[in-house]
Amino acid sequence: MNIKDILQTMDYGNAPESPDLALEWLAQHKNKMSHFINGDWHSGKNHFASNNPASGERLAQVSQADKNTVNQAVKAAEKALPGWQALSGHARSEYLYAIARLIQKNSRLFAVLETLDNGKPIRESRDIDVPLAIRHFYHHAGWAQLLDTEFPDHEAIGVVGQIIPWNFPLLMLAWKIAPALATGNTIVIKPAEFTSLTALLFAEICQQAGLPKGVLNVVTGDGSTGQHIVEHPDIKKIAFTGSTAVGRWIRQATAGSGKKLSLELGGKSAFIVCADADLDAAVEGVVDAIWFNQGQVCCAGSRLLVQEAVAERFHKKLISRMHKLRIGDPLDKSIDMGAIIDPRQQQKIASLVQAGVDAGACLNQSTAELPSSGCFYPPTLLTDVSPSDQVVQDEIFGPVLVSMTFRTPSEAVALANNSRYGLAASIWSENINMAMHLAPLVQAGIVWINCTNMMDAAAGFGGVKESGFGREGGKEGLYEYLTLKINTKTQKDKDKAANKQAAKSIEPVQGMDKTPKMYIGGKQVRPDGGYSYAIHNSKGQIITHAGLGNRKDVRNAVEAAATSHSWSHMNAYQRQQVMYFMAENLSYRKAEFATRLESFGHSKKQAETEVESSIQRLSYYAAWCDKFDGQIHSVPMRGVVMAMHEPIGVIAIQCPDEAPLLSFISLLAPAIAMGNRVVMTASEAFPLSALDFYQVLNTSDVPAGTVNIISGNRLELTKPLAGHMNVDAIWAFGSDAQWVEHESATNLKRSWTQNSHRDWLNINQGQGQEFLRRATQVKNIWTPYGE
Repeated sequence: MNIKDILQTMDYGNAPESPDLALEWLAQHKNKMSHFINGDWHSGKNHFASNNPASGERLAQVSQADKNTVNQAVKAAEKALPGWQALSGHARSEYLYAIARLIQKNSRLFAVLETLDNGKPIRESRDIDVPLAIRHFYHHAGWAQLLDTEFPDHEAIGVVGQIIPWNFPLLMLAWKIAPALATGNTIVIKPAEFTSLTALLFAEICQQAGLPKGVLNVVTGDGSTGQHIVEHPDIKKIAFTGSTAVGRWIRQATAGSGKKLSLELGGKSAFIVCADADLDAAVEGVVDAIWFNQGQVCCAGSRLLVQEAVAERFHKKLISRMHKLRIGDPLDKSIDMGAIIDPRQQQKIASLVQAGVDAGACLNQSTAELPSSGCFYPPTLLTDVSPSDQVVQDEIFGPVLVSMTFRTPSEAVALANNSRYGLAASIWSENINMAMHLAPLVQAGIVWINCTNMMDAAAGFGGVKESGFGREGGKEGLYEYLTLKINTKTQKDKDKAANKQAAKSIEPVQGMDKTPKMYIGGKQVRPDGGYSYAIHNSKGQIITHAGLGNRKDVRNAVEAAATSHSWSHMNAYQRQQVMYFMAENLSYRKAEFATRLESFGHSKKQAETEVESSIQRLSYYAAWCDKFDGQIHSVPMRGVVMAMHEPIGVIAIQCPDEAPLLSFISLLAPAIAMGNRVVMTASEAFPLSALDFYQVLNTSDVPAGTVNIISGNRLELTKPLAGHMNVDAIWAFGSDAQWVEHESATNLKRSWTQNSHRDWLNINQGQGQEFLRRATQVKNIWTPYGE
């Protein structure tokens, strides 16, 4: 081809990257990889092939870890833990800095090996994945240095298990390892079975950096290896990135174990194009959103929503651009799309696209010539789809975009939120007011305005709904690897003892029956089943009966909370005024509530102290209403990333028996201060203080449905609450952690469980920003500016 032809076609020539450096590294290991445990290499008994998805050629044999191998790794991590935690933050930061420098020095090797193993274009490995991995270690080296001053009340969790996916093997490794090391934890990590090689190269880098033995352990294998990690009793935290189905299993498998979880799961992110958007820029945004990494991206903008006025024009531009994408050898620096990870994934993509076509979708596919060998799939656009179609609702995890239209901004929000996922969204509009109006309304953990797939170590990444919970990156991501320094004593039999004490009475108190009712939707209501149960005083006498709630009462309470939006739409200042009013109205009834507590066995002084503390706690969280601010993250771009604290939605709260009024207020107040609506299950043994609180709510202008209070058997109420699809989070302070966490996997709601006893009068245990963090989720909104 001559220069004249090149200028006419604007075609690219080949620009191959040599694989020799990576192949030499593999040859040094005789193309047979081992586990990295306690600073040394341990060959497995069984091996499996790691293939190049672009050619099908075998790259190496990788060891398969069994239960014994995982046990060895955990023991090594446990042994290394005291020494690693004893190091100063500065000393740990030096190790992270050394790791970052060594990755930089070996960046070409990492990039080529990643592309050979994963099939992604070398430009993406070289220009995105490797630099971002380096950035994470530099960033978290700084956090290691600052840990003692910025997190003085926190400490490392211990041994953490990490399981990473095949789509970003090195980058996901950096996302997880860097904060874990910075905060003083030791690690057992399992890379995906398809893409283990860069994790093992990273282990070599850690050897060169002099990382103490046992601090990092890398075990390779299939899903059974991951199962051994999840189920290991000595691992204190699991960090997982992968499918929602596996994330749900992990939530169930770890229920009641006390393990901390962070789950970054599937997505079906919306890409919203308003009529006033720069359409050419938005087209390039779509290319980056769905055809980057062959669409094998959890936050891929796979649902295109275009305003009707520009839909036809936009689709025409997009299809034209799609046909110009180059698909081929991932080591060719001139190609746009590489290979699909595995033939099974390729077949899954093809079958889902065919199902969409069979359901009536219009198929638009790139006419680019695909390589004759390897796993490749063309860029695809499906139009004429409906919101309920499988291709719209299910994560395809490939280069497939589905497109729908909208007329009004509110319709765009409704379509965007019509998904069980909530990982990310991208909004394109030249009207910044419109973009900033839509961003808080879209249910997603990350929102990009006039950009897409922007990521940085300084900004948290993570989703809502069935996209999981927890954040990776930024200050918010460090909390995932830290725990509060709180001295609590586990009292497993506390509730049983309280109930036994109550049950030994038979002698009723004479007088008019004053059975307290439940409080649902702003009204006092009797239990749906018509049953009640006896409440005893400290002498064992029956003092009254309380309603015995059932799952229908739970249904009514959740419905009232889910459909009541007035409280969430109030600004922080308005909520603050109502909460101060609640504290004031409780103070007017101080004697009444103190008398209630005395009947349970409190001394007069104890009762008055608990009521006074409850008033102060309401005021404390009222003060926080307009002060628990987000922050602006410093990311390397010309723009801002706003980390906003948003309410979770509907929170179910199971109250403990100790300090029945104060614990009730201590859990209620932070939840509503942040704008949530709540369904409270009062203390089973002593529900009267909570049920009496309706008087304060009714006289304080709290909108109906904001607070709902039900009474009854704790387990009978907790199970339907934990499994309810309209409950977004559940807090359980009692002995039912296993039930709560297992049932919460239904829609992967956030759960906060504690079997240990808190001293609610102690302000270090009964209040604080921990409660506010539990009551909020962080949404990071990326907003570039300038021409």
